[in-house]
Amino acid sequence: MKTEDFNLSELQTNFIYNLKQKGKSPNTLRNYQTDLNCFKNFILEKKWGEKQKYVEASVIRYYAHFLDKKYTSDNSRRRRLQTLRSFFDFLVAQGKIPQNPVKSIPTSPKFLDIPRPTSFSELKKFWSHLTKELKQSIDLNKMIIHRNLMITLLIYKGGLKVSDLATIKKGQIFLGRDPRVMLTPLKRDPYTIPLPHFFMSFYQNYIKCLEIEKVKNGIDFEDIFFNANPYKILAGGLSPRGIELIYKEYSKKLKMTITPKSLRQACIFNWLANKNEDSIKEWMGVAPSYGLGPYKELLSDNVYSDHFLEES
Repeated sequence: MKTEDFNLSELQTNFIYNLKQKGKSPNTLRNYQTDLNCFKNFILEKKWGEKQKYVEASVIRYYAHFLDKKYTSDNSRRRRLQTLRSFFDFLVAQGKIPQNPVKSIPTSPKFLDIPRPTSFSELKKFWSHLTKELKQSIDLNKMIIHRNLMITLLIYKGGLKVSDLATIKKGQIFLGRDPRVMLTPLKRDPYTIPLPHFFMSFYQNYIKCLEIEKVKNGIDFEDIFFNANPYKILAGGLSPRGIELIYKEYSKKLKMTITPKSLRQACIFNWLANKNEDSIKEWMGVAPSYGLGPYKELLSDNVYSDHFLEES
């Protein structure tokens, strides 16, 4: 395909639309778009679009070399090339190019992500700080801290990801003798994750306070979480990035590293000490073939207790 016909922006848009039609999640679509923009910007910066009549393997080799220098993570380089491979496979299927130029480029091997969970001492310190803040705060600021505690509880005891938390609704929480939270992924049937009994009173108190604040702010929504400025609740729901920033700010304030991912890994260690592996994989949303080896190897070094949560 000649360069003048090779409109990267248009072809990328078509590719992303095709993925959307296949039911890919918004987060997955964003990741694909980010990876493809990296390649497009590389082409534009080199001005190769003016010199190359075809997208050739030599271009991809230069790009792979660029990724080697730009990223220290093998998995990051690997993901960028895999995205490009999928993109060119799409173009081959559409008859836009005769063959996939990425197939001649070896990808970086995939390395297992070593779990780096929030330690039990850090978790207690973080929870203690939030509960102290809650007692000392008033009005909307108190509600925001209450929200942050609830987010922490659903990650640490329910293993929820930020993408789950961003749009979670009240109808997904089931109280009673065995509290549970229901997740509704796009590509599989809904499933529920058990929550501890003390979650029920904490959740009921949070929702009660939230309803009062919603009336004060003249707003209504079914989301459990909300976006707010220092003066008012702006809307229901909270973006994944917004959730990550909450923990980034607390990490800086408390001089420790705590992230949604590290909290979720702490949850997995907690599950592994008390639950069977099949259930854990289901709650994690992974395939039965997923290996929990890295967690099992570090299990004795990561022991958790819920006493500090039950007493708060």
